[in-house]
Amino acid sequence: MSTVENEIIQYFQKLDRSFYMETDKGMAHMDQPVSIGHGQTISQPSLVLKMTLLLDVYPEAKVLEVGTGSGFQTDVLASFSKEVYTVERIEALHERAKEKLAAAGYHNVKCKLGDGSCGWKEYAPYDRIIVTAAASKIPPHLIDQLAFGGKMLIPVGTPVSQELTLVEKDEGGEVKTTFLDHVVFVKLQGDYDEAEG
Repeated sequence: MSTVENEIIQYFQKLDRSFYMETDKGMAHMDQPVSIGHGQTISQPSLVLKMTLLLDVYPEAKVLEVGTGSGFQTDVLASFSKEVYTVERIEALHERAKEKLAAAGYHNVKCKLGDGSCGWKEYAPYDRIIVTAAASKIPPHLIDQLAFGGKMLIPVGTPVSQELTLVEKDEGGEVKTTFLDHVVFVKLQGDYDEAEG
């Protein structure tokens, strides 16, 4: 295990999940998803940690997060990468997460209210992309915004059966996908499905 992985695990073990929860704070220590309202959840801690480690973040990385949610995952990403650009489509969650992340002292996070399935073209390309909602297929906008040598983690499948997928783009622009695990996330909402069938 690398030094960075050890540091992430140590940081994560000390992180107070309840800080990013408005209700049900008594469930913060439980390893299960908890509702944060608006049909969304804060993922179980073990999955947040697992995805962070699989994403292979590093100190100079520019990261795109699709689905800010509570800001819990954003916190971990921002602690171990240079910049995090995070997109949330639900205004109440976007505002709340922005306030929480500011209160936590993060200055390397940019928050956007909008359609995360379209990414955030203005700041592309990204060294790492993490999607915290399930897509029926990988949005082409996100592949386009992934840097050469970059990695993306995204759940792909139906509302009841999803595969956590690692997308890697090599230095020549070739894209490879690898199945990692079975997961369950809320559905990714966005224009890409409607526009492309």
